[in-house]
Amino acid sequence: MLEISILKTENTITEGVLVRVRTTFREDISQVNENAFFFNYHIEIENHNSFTVQLLHRDWFIRDSLSSMIHVGGEGVVGQQPILGPGDCYQYTSGCELNSEIGSMYGFYTFLNLENKEEFRVDIPNFQMIFPGRLN
Repeated sequence: MLEISILKTENTITEGVLVRVRTTFREDISQVNENAFFFNYHIEIENHNSFTVQLLHRDWFIRDSLSSMIHVGGEGVVGQQPILGPGDCYQYTSGCELNSEIGSMYGFYTFLNLENKEEFRVDIPNFQMIFPGRLN
């Protein structure tokens, strides 16, 4: 049976774009006895602007309580550079493996305003990844 523990939802709005993050601990693929803690994060992005935008780039900063911060950046998300019209929502799920019971992630997306061709930054809220056994 698939064991998933939903941890918490965080959200923020920047430049008219809402980013909502929900994290889950994946007991089914984590190897707790070997210090491998796997978390999924589900992202929802909503365009609250009156113009169409495109997600171009992502920058993540990952903290693991047992190691230094890691920066991960690249084009789009999960191989896509979605276009969101006014009121549109895009969702995806990705994952992160930590070497400890506690970590966090935050970052930003770079978007393009398709009306005036200007790029702008949208914050991704800081969210915690904590092994549920640690909370007891």
